[in-house]
Amino acid sequence: QVQLVESGGGLVQAGGSLRLSCAASGRSFWRNNAGWFRRAPGKERELVARINWDGTNTYYADSVKGRFTISRDNAENMVYLQMNSLKPSDTALYYCNSGGQVGGYWGQGTQVTVAS
Repeated sequence: QVQLVESGGGLVQAGGSLRLSCAASGRSFWRNNAGWFRRAPGKERELVARINWDGTNTYYADSVKGRFTISRDNAENMVYLQMNSLKPSDTALYYCNSGGQVGGYWGQGTQVTVAS
């Protein structure tokens, strides 16, 4: 079992930055890929960024490439999402995931609102 708790969301002006954190508990966390997803109002949930178990491989959605950076610290059981140059279109509920969309674990989400 893995439990995930996100933090770091909030209200920010366009062009600003936020750093999301995901604290994980559970012995299997370090073995799993981890990712950040988001769901904007009226839209489907989408993958924002993903990182493999040891941090050597990352993936980013085209919409966030060059602006967002995912990282992890397995010693501390943490996953981070540094978000720069935020846009109003980044407004969404952001979820941390461990182990993939199917059969993986999810946090409760943290709200990010970007004002224009």
